[in-house]
Amino acid sequence: MPARKMRPAALPPAVDTGTPRFRSGAVARMLRMPVATLRIWERRYGVSAPATTPAGHRLYSALDVQRLALLRQLTEHGHAIGAIARLDIGSLREVAATHAGTLANARQAPQPRRPIQVVVVGAGLARRLRQPALRRMAGPLRIVAERESPTAAGKAPPAARADLLLVRSASLHEEMVGAVQAATRAWSAKSAAVLYGFGTQKALDAFADAGIALLREPQDDRGLASWLERLCTTPGAAPAGSADDEATRDALAMPLGPMAMSLGDPPPRRYDDATLADFAGLSSTIACECPRHVAELLVQLSHFEAYSAECRSRGPKDAELHAYLARVAGSARALFEAALERVAIEEGLVLRA
Repeated sequence: MPARKMRPAALPPAVDTGTPRFRSGAVARMLRMPVATLRIWERRYGVSAPATTPAGHRLYSALDVQRLALLRQLTEHGHAIGAIARLDIGSLREVAATHAGTLANARQAPQPRRPIQVVVVGAGLARRLRQPALRRMAGPLRIVAERESPTAAGKAPPAARADLLLVRSASLHEEMVGAVQAATRAWSAKSAAVLYGFGTQKALDAFADAGIALLREPQDDRGLASWLERLCTTPGAAPAGSADDEATRDALAMPLGPMAMSLGDPPPRRYDDATLADFAGLSSTIACECPRHVAELLVQLSHFEAYSAECRSRGPKDAELHAYLARVAGSARALFEAALERVAIEEGLVLRA
């Protein structure tokens, strides 16, 4: 049978790389970096000049996104953004190729990595970092100290040294930046990073301005390990965290009425973050993932409850709204605590009180 002639494949339509079409939130998600960091790069280093819509939204072309992706990749490998911000895309590709060749040569003669010395701040974080599954994925970490707050971490012993200050906080506020910076200096750490639950846009901008890496919770083990791996690979740099779009402000507008008055004070938390982290780790070994999901929801609800309570106590403005939000979050949290207990019983898991 004669061989069948193959038709030439149809060429794909030309890709328009120059038309601005991507909003900043979408670009940040594609690059896995906060919108605040993107804005700072533009304002301080002039990395791009996006077009703007009549409504004021910034728009980026596909070529802009490719160039920003190269910049982010190179900063993760230790290049200072100020040194490469004005390079064109061809020059950036040359730098990336040189870096890739250097890494390839280094892989031929691998050297054992020195454990990263970490000061851990925040309840439950150290316990989670010690879980075997996370340790296998995150690389060599050595916890040199544990503290309850950034202020407590600022009181380091004489001649204390660390590579990284790693903070976990339910909420972010602008004044926290100073405490984190002071603790970083006290331990002579090369960098600082913060896992957070909720925060205002002003706080996010303040942390980004200070060069402190951010990652919003909840994160599964793989997401947290990937972030820690980037932090540990280039401990002197400030890698970007997960991208929060321009709606990062937790603007929950709800009219106050009779329902607000009917909500009583919720009971105190039954399970702290450390217990929930342990439970999520146990539940990851079974087929049903509902226990882990419920535990993660409880962490987020508890953090939002604390965040709302802090906003209420910070001034009279919107105090009634934040008190209402704190009661709603607390009531939902109490319901999910009961649900977690039932799920634990159904799955035969031990839930520490």
